[in-house]
Amino acid sequence: MNYPDIVPEPIGDGTPLSELTTMRVGGPAERLIVARSREDLVAHALELWRSDEPWMLLGGGSNTVVSDEGFPGAVLLVRNTGAARITDEADGSAPGEVRLRVQAGHDWDLLVAACVDRGWAGIEALSGIPGSAGAAPIQNIGAYGQELAQVLHSIEFLDLERGEVRRIPAAELELGYRDSIIKQGLEGVVVSIDLMLSEEFDEATRGAHAEAPAPTAEVSYAQLAQALGVELGDRVPIRQLRDSVLRLRASKGMVLDPSDHDTWSSGSFFTNPIVTEAFARTLPADAPRFPIAAEEPAPAVTTLEELAAGAPLRLPEPVADPMVKLSAAWLIEHAGIERGYRLPGSGAAISSKHTLAITNRGGASASDVAELARLVVQRVQQEFGVILAPEPNLYGLEL
Repeated sequence: MNYPDIVPEPIGDGTPLSELTTMRVGGPAERLIVARSREDLVAHALELWRSDEPWMLLGGGSNTVVSDEGFPGAVLLVRNTGAARITDEADGSAPGEVRLRVQAGHDWDLLVAACVDRGWAGIEALSGIPGSAGAAPIQNIGAYGQELAQVLHSIEFLDLERGEVRRIPAAELELGYRDSIIKQGLEGVVVSIDLMLSEEFDEATRGAHAEAPAPTAEVSYAQLAQALGVELGDRVPIRQLRDSVLRLRASKGMVLDPSDHDTWSSGSFFTNPIVTEAFARTLPADAPRFPIAAEEPAPAVTTLEELAAGAPLRLPEPVADPMVKLSAAWLIEHAGIERGYRLPGSGAAISSKHTLAITNRGGASASDVAELARLVVQRVQQEFGVILAPEPNLYGLEL
C-alpha cells in the first residue's frame, strides 16, 4: 500500500509538546527521540529501559495532555509507518478476508481511507479518528457502531518485563470499552497491529469489472442511520458510510482542522460512565442509558466422583448487577455546562459544537484545560453522583 510521504517535523530537544499534541498545550521534554522504523522503535525503547530514565511514548498526540512544565525525561516519538497485506498460507485469513499489518506510527485515518479505496471493510466507521495505529488497541478505539476489537487480529508488542518482542492475540488483550490490558498496566510498546478486514471482491475482479458491486457495511448506530437516511441494520457502500461519518465528526469538531479551534482538543475528554442498572434508575428518566451485555456465568459442575468423595455441591456464581453505559455529554449539559462555556480569562473552553470536548481557543495553557476539566467533574458529581473519568492520558496534571 502506497501512502503520501510524511514530512518530518522540525523537532528536537526543547520542542514544546504543545507542537506535538492536538490539544496544543504542554511544555518541553528533556529529550526527544524519533523512531522512524520498526527497528528504531525497538532499539530506542530498549535503550530507554536500560537507562532507567523517565520516558513517555507519543504517537499522533491526539490522546495526550502534558503539563505546562513539560515532561521530565525522554519522549519517544513513534513515527514508523507503512501497511502491508499478509499473504502467506499461515496468515489465518479465510476466503473474503484480508489480513493487514500496520506499523504503529502510521496515521490512522490515512489507513482507513486506503482500506476504503481498496474495498476492504471493517474500519470505515472509525474514519476521522486522529492519532496513530499503535494507539488504537490501547484504548480499543470505537465510534458509530464499530470497535477495533471487532477486526483486531493481534499486535506485535515489545514487552518491558520480558525485554523482547512478542505477538499477542487480540483475545488476550482484554479489550473493553476504551480499555485494554495495556491501559491497565501491561508495560511496553505496540510495534505493529494486524487487522482482519473483509473483502467482497479481489483486486483481479475489481480490475476486470469496473461495475463490480461496491463493498457494503451494516449500519449499526442510530445517529449514523439517520444521517444516511436508512434503517438500523441496513447495508450501505463503505465509501458512503465513511463520508457520512466524516461529516458527522466534523459537525462536532472531531475532525482535525487547524483553522477551527473546536478541533484543538483531544477529542472526547471524558469517557461515558458505566454504572449499575440500579444506580441508573436514580437518574432522571430522560438520561440516556445503553445496556451492556453481561458475560455468561461459567457453569457449575460437580462430578459424580466428587459427590461420592464427599465434595460439596458447586453452586453457580452469583449473577452480577446488570450494567449500563451513560452519556457523559448528557450529564455535562444537564449539570449546567453548556457548549462554549469557559471560565473568565481562560484560554480553554467547552467546544461550541459538542459538550464532551475541551478545546484550546488559542493560547490556552495545560492548567487552563485541567481547571475546566475539574469544574466539569465537580458539577456532574454534585448533580448526579457520577464521577467522570478523563479519556486522554494526563502527564503532570491532576483532576
